[in-house]
Amino acid sequence: MDSFVPQSSPATAASEVFQLMRDGQARTKAEIAELTSSARSTVSARLDLLLSAGLLVPVGEAASTGGRPPVRFALNAASYAVLAVDLGASHAAVAIVDLAGEVLGEVSVPSDITEGPKAVLDRVTGLARQLLADQGLTAEAIAGIGVGVPGPVEHSTGRPANPPIMPGWHDFDIPAYLGETFSVPVLVDNDVNVMALGEHTTRWPETDDLLYVKVATGIGSGIISNRRLVRGALGTAGDLGHVQVSGRGEDVACRCGNLGCLEAVAAGPAIATQLGASGLPVETPQDVVVAVERGEVEAVRAVREAGRAIGSVLATCVSLLNPSVVVVGGSMSATGEYLLAGIREVVYQRSLPLATHQLRIVSSPLHGREALVGAAAMVLEDVLSPRSVDALIERRTRATA
Repeated sequence: MDSFVPQSSPATAASEVFQLMRDGQARTKAEIAELTSSARSTVSARLDLLLSAGLLVPVGEAASTGGRPPVRFALNAASYAVLAVDLGASHAAVAIVDLAGEVLGEVSVPSDITEGPKAVLDRVTGLARQLLADQGLTAEAIAGIGVGVPGPVEHSTGRPANPPIMPGWHDFDIPAYLGETFSVPVLVDNDVNVMALGEHTTRWPETDDLLYVKVATGIGSGIISNRRLVRGALGTAGDLGHVQVSGRGEDVACRCGNLGCLEAVAAGPAIATQLGASGLPVETPQDVVVAVERGEVEAVRAVREAGRAIGSVLATCVSLLNPSVVVVGGSMSATGEYLLAGIREVVYQRSLPLATHQLRIVSSPLHGREALVGAAAMVLEDVLSPRSVDALIERRTRATA
């Protein structure tokens, strides 16, 4: 009896070709056949499916070697778009991004996360609709939504898990709520995780191991290991802010209920409190940045000391995870080299020499856009996966049958 050999569906075979074309490079049918080791007739059938689904588009002709010039095909980045959403403690930002990762439009407005999920997400929906109208697009053009939120998230369900600065958000079904307006996949993750994805996608795509550290109202990190985001068993991997800092502020209470947490001694509000107590007119993290820019000696000293505290925790992370790049972002990274100098000083002193041999510790140049870029990258990876492309082709095939 002959053994059964599973056969790929036409959609599956076409999605394999599409993965090749995701790099944006234009190719002829013959080049695709050579790269996929497929017959040209087979490639033609697969290209027909991708063209009818709008995922590929003809982009001109290649140089002729005799006879009619062959047509070249490329990713049709404008065929669909995704929404990227960045929710912070005091802002909401939304962007429309095409399939090539290019931002078509974005907007950011003040938004208090403590207003609760429905008020904040209704605001997001309104911003998204306005952006779509500005771009002349309809909701049907959206293939997926990526959301970053400032708290722990169960990534598989998109539900926040006891987020400390998001009252009323625990276990709220963000995908279902946004799905009432947009019937597309909705992926949700912690903001620092999507920031790490944003940095990795835009600046360090060839880097296997990267650690992104956000220093702002809180302190957290996103871990890229072997080019994959590490979330941990319950989505709390990288929560540096609640690691106790040895020898620093053991009597300082943290909002988590413990004493001496890194966040309580080195985050933006902690630095502002220290400087305010010393007599400087500083109340907010932004005031700290302004004081540093003015060259206030006490502010410079406090920021560098905060960097040393962060470095004392990162030194262990560097020895444990062995990243090749540590990227420092968040609002406090605007203090520039002063914060980085404190971090570098302690990391290079305390981490294993082999771990720091080629280590780079740099600041993020994305100026707060890391989360939007990362949220887009997260959802693009999902909606352009072979599984999702198969489903899209099957829907288009049934619709035109």
